[in-house]
Amino acid sequence: MKKLAVFASGSGSNYEAIAAACADGRINAEVALLVCDKPGAFVLERASKFGTPIYVFSPKDFSCKADFERIIADRMDAIGIDLVCLAGYMRIIGDELLSRYGGRIINIHPSLLPAFKGAHAVEQAVEYGVKVFGITIHWVDESLDGGRIIAQRSFDYDGCDPEEVHRIGQKIEHQLYVETINAIINK
Repeated sequence: MKKLAVFASGSGSNYEAIAAACADGRINAEVALLVCDKPGAFVLERASKFGTPIYVFSPKDFSCKADFERIIADRMDAIGIDLVCLAGYMRIIGDELLSRYGGRIINIHPSLLPAFKGAHAVEQAVEYGVKVFGITIHWVDESLDGGRIIAQRSFDYDGCDPEEVHRIGQKIEHQLYVETINAIINK
């Protein structure tokens, strides 16, 4: 059985979608580690319900990104992680993780990349007035939201409420991430 690491910084709805799909057999894998950079994030509560091992840290406790990424990579090596799934992890992956897990890290992003990269993609798209929104899953490389695209799904929206776009998009994210992880691990 493949082993997944999920990285999250917030509420963890994508983590929960992945963990539930592993638990009920829709993904033939287990979430063997949750990595969280925000002590107190709601994702930690979700992970405890699934019994997922957790590594939580505060980046300010480290002198540099390489230091905490080295610890994360060592933990993943010890477990035998096959695929890393970024699920609302609000940090750019650095050289330490890329050098050890490059080609095995995927990210989900709330826009149709390459448009609207970065942390405020939905807000930027709404401000720009787009009528077709979407979700992208891509391989992570050294560029910001610039790795090779694996999957995308679009949806029409003719309004101006970023929160509504997030709500619609999240439902699509949960399904698309599960489908994409399945496709990757079953290759």
